[in-house]
Amino acid sequence: MTEGNFVDYVKIHVFSGKGGKGSAHLHREKYITKGGPDGGDGGRGGHVIVKGNKNLWTLFHLKFKRHVKAEHGGNGSKQRSSGSQGADEYIEVPLGTVIRDSETNEIIKEITEDGQEFIVAEGGKGGLGNWHFKSSTNQTPRYAQPGIDGQQVDITLELKVLADVGLVGFPNAGKSTLLSVITAAKPKIANYEFTTLKPNLGIVEYRDFKTFVVADIPGIIEGAAEGKGLGHRFLRHIERNSTLLFLIPADAKDIKKQYDILLDELKRYNPELMDKDRLIAISKSDLLDEELRAEMKQELDKEFELPYIFISSVAQMGITELKDKLWQMLNKEPV
Repeated sequence: MTEGNFVDYVKIHVFSGKGGKGSAHLHREKYITKGGPDGGDGGRGGHVIVKGNKNLWTLFHLKFKRHVKAEHGGNGSKQRSSGSQGADEYIEVPLGTVIRDSETNEIIKEITEDGQEFIVAEGGKGGLGNWHFKSSTNQTPRYAQPGIDGQQVDITLELKVLADVGLVGFPNAGKSTLLSVITAAKPKIANYEFTTLKPNLGIVEYRDFKTFVVADIPGIIEGAAEGKGLGHRFLRHIERNSTLLFLIPADAKDIKKQYDILLDELKRYNPELMDKDRLIAISKSDLLDEELRAEMKQELDKEFELPYIFISSVAQMGITELKDKLWQMLNKEPV
């Protein structure tokens, strides 16, 4: 999937169908001139329903769909015939999609399962036909109920990427390069900041045909929790990942400081992110000779309680060990 085709945020105005009118028909036949009321009920208007689809990865198919309308219900007719129900309109979304009310920004529902359905706008109820209103004092009611109007709602659909591992790091830390090495994904790679503007997903093929999903997410900068840089647009994708892989380049001035800044941004955005499993990968480790690596290892052992691993995507160094470690963390296997 190319980066331009990844859409994770759309706004849609939805209209449910109006209910059909009840009929005020009076029964008439050749030899029955005053047969009484027999008007049928109006049909229900169509719902607008959001439905989960496990085969979708993006909201791109909804990018230019600004309005979604369901069908109106049919009107009732004679011989107590009910009007047809309006056809429901479905909006299919990837798993991990959050539905918000555009006006209040309140979360209405999260779609996390394949086939899960949620009605965002209910169709209007059909009106009752005149035969419902017949009574001992009113044998021939000449009125029926009109159908109830459908609903109009502005909704926002936000996709939170569903991946097992989220790559966390500053811009240009080597996340895209790592993803291209451990998966078949082909993210845009260049030697400047913010090459990745939207998340990239890749499937890591592990031993014995086992797989897990990794998401390369746009780099954090200081102040991301307040919306600076790519801000919240990046951070919401982290919420779904069960394991966070912090990528810090070996040539960083202060590895511990970089990690602390990244962690602080996540904590300020959502403190629950602190409960996720974490692993630190020191990228671009091919820049270090054995002596430098041993020296850095001594410092890191003092500074970090978390597990860390030296890797180099270009030199294919430590990649197998990284996959092993991530698989163990995801499946809670003893190291």
